[in-house]
Amino acid sequence: MIGTSLCKWAISYFAVAIVWLLLAEVLVVAGFCFPNHDIGGPDTLVIVHMVSIGWLSTVLCGALFQFVPVLAARPLYAERWTLPALALLTLGLTILLAGFLTLGGHFNGSPRLLPVGASLLIAGFALVVANLGMTLWSARPLPGPARFVAAGLGCICVTAAFGGMFSLVLSGTAIGAQWPDLLVSGVPIHAIAGLGGWLTFTAMGVSYRLLAMFMLAPDSDARLGRLAWLAGIAALAVGAVGGVLALWRATGVKLALLLAGAAALLSLIAYGRDMLGLYRARKRRALELNTRMSLVALASLVAVAILGAVFLATGSLQSHVGALAFLVAFGWLTGLVLANLYKIVPFLTWLETYGPVMGRVPTPRVQDLVDERRALKWFMLFFAGSWAATLMLLVDEAPGFRVAVAVVTLATLGLGEELIRARRLADVSEPLRLPTGAVVPHLLVSRN
Repeated sequence: MIGTSLCKWAISYFAVAIVWLLLAEVLVVAGFCFPNHDIGGPDTLVIVHMVSIGWLSTVLCGALFQFVPVLAARPLYAERWTLPALALLTLGLTILLAGFLTLGGHFNGSPRLLPVGASLLIAGFALVVANLGMTLWSARPLPGPARFVAAGLGCICVTAAFGGMFSLVLSGTAIGAQWPDLLVSGVPIHAIAGLGGWLTFTAMGVSYRLLAMFMLAPDSDARLGRLAWLAGIAALAVGAVGGVLALWRATGVKLALLLAGAAALLSLIAYGRDMLGLYRARKRRALELNTRMSLVALASLVAVAILGAVFLATGSLQSHVGALAFLVAFGWLTGLVLANLYKIVPFLTWLETYGPVMGRVPTPRVQDLVDERRALKWFMLFFAGSWAATLMLLVDEAPGFRVAVAVVTLATLGLGEELIRARRLADVSEPLRLPTGAVVPHLLVSRN
């Protein structure tokens, strides 16, 4: 990372994403939706898209703009595209949510808000995919972690395409006998490509590089990494392509989903064993807080795989899909993202502030920008709240679910404050805080 150019707007992506996450959590605590009641209802769709696009996709885009150049050892293809992409994603999501609120009777707007919002989102994601895709294309043949990211970029295209078609159906623009069937049967493909392909597969690729870097571990087992990638690609291909063919031939998507689930389980097993190998081979024996919390998030992913297999075997997957989706979105993905942000934000801040004067004056270490003992309690609250909320969904207890999400919200606020303190150098001792030549960074934009 030393010597790598900072993406000017990566911190802005992180800030916007955290605002969306907090908004979604506050709405849930206020009783806006309960996933077990109607997972496909307009209110639930508001929360689902605030979390999946506003929070997870936005933060992932910001991280990829910074780390894909590291994975590919090439500069970002067009940094000037990053701010327009953020504007399109934010505006598109806002209009899309207004469309869902109209659909739910909360807002007296036009049904065309849905396709308008979806079009802006597709334009934003197109800029992201083109920018990152051209960066990766210039670095062929791709190293292992970059292949995961490339596959994730393909999946966001599938997700956006289905989302665009759904917006036409829900707004009443697309009229015809085949469209209602598409809405019912295409949702699993939309979710698999988005949650499984774009968010999880991309996070797996980035975590390969980040965990090895933060734990000072040697390269991962190439055979396990290749198996995780190939099995994951097979799962996504069967789930998406097979699902589309099944829809076209009107044969149903159950077989495609079963085969995709089996391949996904194999991919997760290989990935988990590879991560365990990195942990055992690490040179940094005392792990930093971000790495420990990433492993806790990984435990949530293992729980998702076990629970998913149990529900599938007992035929209860349909009734527990809300709990499983919440555990994926919060216990696994949000936990992993927050853990990595806790390292990435101080790291980028350190590079921006002390990189220009490094070697000429004494500078603090990256870990001097944070207080791990203070942050630990927020992470413990976050994971305890996420797991408690999942349990409340499993037993269908709405009041308990909202109390648990309130705990998650409190923890998110606490972690957000920790990131702001790191950005303002608030925890750096005064003699080292601002040596000659160093400047306090802007809160939301990096100097590059």
